[in-house]
Amino acid sequence: MAAPAKTTRPKVGLALAGGGPLGGIYEVGALIALDEALIGIDLHDLDVYVGVSAGAFVSANLANRFTMAQIARIYIANQSSRHPIRPSVFMRPALREYWRGASALPGALIDAISDLVRHPLDIGLVGAAGNLQRAIPNAVFANEPLRRFLQGLYNSSGHTDDFRELKRRLHIVATNLDTGRPVVFGSAGHLDVPISTAVQASTALPGLFPPVEIDGEHFVDGGLLRTLHASVALDTEIELLLCLNPIVPFDASRSTEAPERIRLFDKGLPVVLSQALRSLIHSRMEVGMARYDDLYEKDVVLFEPKREDTLMFFSNVFSYANRRRVCEHAYQSTREDLWRRRKAIAPVLERHGIGLNTKVLRDRSRNYSTGFGESLEMPDYGNLASRLNNALKRLENSL
Repeated sequence: MAAPAKTTRPKVGLALAGGGPLGGIYEVGALIALDEALIGIDLHDLDVYVGVSAGAFVSANLANRFTMAQIARIYIANQSSRHPIRPSVFMRPALREYWRGASALPGALIDAISDLVRHPLDIGLVGAAGNLQRAIPNAVFANEPLRRFLQGLYNSSGHTDDFRELKRRLHIVATNLDTGRPVVFGSAGHLDVPISTAVQASTALPGLFPPVEIDGEHFVDGGLLRTLHASVALDTEIELLLCLNPIVPFDASRSTEAPERIRLFDKGLPVVLSQALRSLIHSRMEVGMARYDDLYEKDVVLFEPKREDTLMFFSNVFSYANRRRVCEHAYQSTREDLWRRRKAIAPVLERHGIGLNTKVLRDRSRNYSTGFGESLEMPDYGNLASRLNNALKRLENSL
């Protein structure tokens, strides 16, 4: 028999893993499905948020009290006149890194030739060429545009770029490049770092984005050490933790979308490496989740794509162009997951005073923007003329 529902406000946390821009978009679609299906909580008003890499990007917006509708309007539909977002925010070439590499090339060549001349037998051509590695750029894309975009977004009316001014607790996890240890921005000793800078650091995947310098130290992607860092949330006062991981290994034996069984070996090296990386990341997360059962007397509910999900596996992890398609796919997949697991999930949620809206889950006509109204345009509440214009439009439609 399920425990009676609580009458007090449930203490709930949210932990979001990484996965590149594609993973972040998937998380938005999945969270829209959860937001409309879970009764008794608002995803932008939880007690604790933990974000890693792309998950840091999404959780920081929620902790800043942006609703799922606003997040979808800004990042998916790109229909916010106040905060338009362009692919260049994520995919602008790291020209500064290219210039740094080019500037270091002459000195690296001199050192390589010098070593080869002085120690031709000991070092050899390959060994001497090792001097050239310092001329290789540290990144392909710049992440400063992302920081500036988030800084402007969080400094808008009703929001903040300061961890200390948030009404709810936000933890952004990054990795210290020089020590290889995690750093939790938003925790004691790391509260003075702007939220936008913390997100920039947590999403700095080595090789793609440059390390972020903060107080003389360099930080990179928070997912290098752990997938979710759920323990950061579980160590707080929360009683229920919702987890979302968008990256899972692909199981070709379950796929029904191809006439013949998919052989990943035939797809080339990038696909093989992707499967290897996903398997490593996911197995690491499974070990951590198993440990949480022993260490904490708290409920943890994990949501992630199915292993036979061909769209999520074969889509470009760093693609931004097909965001609406991925968001809708995540929305529908999460709805299906909630319905399929409803008998197991509902009692867990009920223990914390949260209900499951089965009526919404049964409605097959819904899509990710159904609950946002006819227009996805986010009104500028700071502009009186805009508010008046919207009111007149509503009056006109009513008449």
